[in-house]
Amino acid sequence: MDIRRADQIAASLEQLVFSGEFRDGERLDELRLAEQFHVSRTPIREALQVLVTSGLAEQVPRRGVFIRQPGPVELMEMFETMAEIEAVCGRLAAMRMTDQDLEALTAANERCQEAIQDSDPDRYYSENETFHQIIYRASTNSFLEKQALQLQNRLKVYRRIQLRFRGRLEQSMSEHSEVLLALQEGNADRAASVLRSHVAIQGEKFHQLVASLKR
Repeated sequence: MDIRRADQIAASLEQLVFSGEFRDGERLDELRLAEQFHVSRTPIREALQVLVTSGLAEQVPRRGVFIRQPGPVELMEMFETMAEIEAVCGRLAAMRMTDQDLEALTAANERCQEAIQDSDPDRYYSENETFHQIIYRASTNSFLEKQALQLQNRLKVYRRIQLRFRGRLEQSMSEHSEVLLALQEGNADRAASVLRSHVAIQGEKFHQLVASLKR
């Protein structure tokens, strides 16, 4: 089972969904997709499960996997909720994170910068996930961390796609620097504020990208 290939196929399917190649409610045919991507059905099944896990598709027993896109209201509600959860994580982390946590966060931020220099948005997103997960963990609230991780995964496809918007990678990196500085200073209010804005902007950029794709 080629997980890497499955992830690549899943990313391609995400792009096809956002470009309008697949409609909301459309069934994803394993055999047709296997022919399209020149692979066996195994990596296709794995790719479809990636979409199901992210919430971009749903598995219907004995019927298959179907595209499931949230409406604009639901999507913005999820981004609003994520923004508030991230703000709480940042507030608690500013008061509770250790020097080791800060070192790990700084290292993750540096890897994000390297990904930008290499013009690699997918690697940037992967390191960005790690950056945020360190903050969740540093809140030292396991229940909050679990909720943050669940919603992060649910919004993964949308948070990743907005990074392709022109100038967004650099803007995101600048916001990271503000977050890191607030946490280094132990400024709980500032950390909460910049993280809330960071996620809210992602929602805004996503809608701009969707609008551009529909032109």
